[in-house]
Amino acid sequence: MNTIKAGVVCMAAGTLLMAGGYKIPEQSLNSMALGGAYTAHTIGADTAYYNPANMSFIGESQYVEGGLTLAHLPSNVYTLIDPYSGESKTEDILIPNFHYVSAPMGDFRWGASLTVPAGLTKRWDTPYQKLYAREFTLKVLELNPSVSYKVSDYFSVGGGIRFVYSEGVVKSKGDVSRDMEGDTFEAGYNLAMAYALDEDIKLAVTYRSNIDLDEEGTAKLYYGSALRYDGDASVSVPLPASLNIAISKTWQDKLTLEFNYERTYWSKYETLDFEYAGTDIGPLTPYFDDPIAKNWKDTDTFRIGATIKMDNQLTAMFGFAIDETPVPVETVGFELPDSDAKIFSMGFRYQQTENISWGAALLYDGKESFSVPAGVNPNAVLNNGGTFDEGGAFLTTIGISYEY
Repeated sequence: MNTIKAGVVCMAAGTLLMAGGYKIPEQSLNSMALGGAYTAHTIGADTAYYNPANMSFIGESQYVEGGLTLAHLPSNVYTLIDPYSGESKTEDILIPNFHYVSAPMGDFRWGASLTVPAGLTKRWDTPYQKLYAREFTLKVLELNPSVSYKVSDYFSVGGGIRFVYSEGVVKSKGDVSRDMEGDTFEAGYNLAMAYALDEDIKLAVTYRSNIDLDEEGTAKLYYGSALRYDGDASVSVPLPASLNIAISKTWQDKLTLEFNYERTYWSKYETLDFEYAGTDIGPLTPYFDDPIAKNWKDTDTFRIGATIKMDNQLTAMFGFAIDETPVPVETVGFELPDSDAKIFSMGFRYQQTENISWGAALLYDGKESFSVPAGVNPNAVLNNGGTFDEGGAFLTTIGISYEY
């Protein structure tokens, strides 16, 4: 029963809050090809999302860009001893993006982005894992209008409003079970600055605010086959703030290197506490209603990207990143078996005409295998130890841009 309790609560947390391995910072063709090292040297409509301050410096045209990403999530494999070992299902998720930047209006400029900055489906059918994560699905959609102001020929500031809608589904199956759906609409903000030391060296800083996701929905709670609760449910979890600091250097308008440091403030996520419309859920209380400590940690991500302009209308891009997980082994669970990762990416853009370009990109997010030491995790299975392998993600993106 302790196994069920820990799994159900942790699974709900994973549904509402994506971890370091499941947020999706790459929201355009260029960003995907560069492994997210795309803050200082942004050059198209996606500037509205990655650094709105740079909208002041990208030319006099209007810019439109759209893309589609296929995210393939391989199975996670957990190994202990039979019958506790298991393997999750593979998943394929389509992720669209759209960006727009207006023509300049004096020293001002505006843009907008529609993105899916997080999303995941995780399902297990193996006996012990489905006690925690028979299914959890997260969908997040963000509309981010933004504006820039050109302070001088070398310095610009920008910012915008983040309108975030999310919804999730949580299902667990065991001696006690949960079937829950919830959604929320929230708002936050983002800030940016861009400074050009000269024509070839650019500095940038961006910040995205924390957004508390006050999820509200309905839940059905079962004790065995008996329905013990059918009503409103709610929980509040943070969508954490993030800070990006970047520098880029261009040589002879041919080769650009960018280094990006990202700090994500996951330590905001300390505990998880569900509410059930003031109702006493009786014997289900210790499984679904008791607060649980999460104690996630702030994380660092280091990215480097290279952009190479060819002489045949082709631009090649490459990226590499080292990404930390916020999840300590003391609170890791089957619903969110996250670990540190190394990210490799590559892609191209072809200038078809003076106004139209298109391309494709590939990204591999390679998760490290890790072991849970015996005796540190409250999950009744993981408390015996075990190893997680595989997982990660393969992302494939196609995109097209139009300038007019």
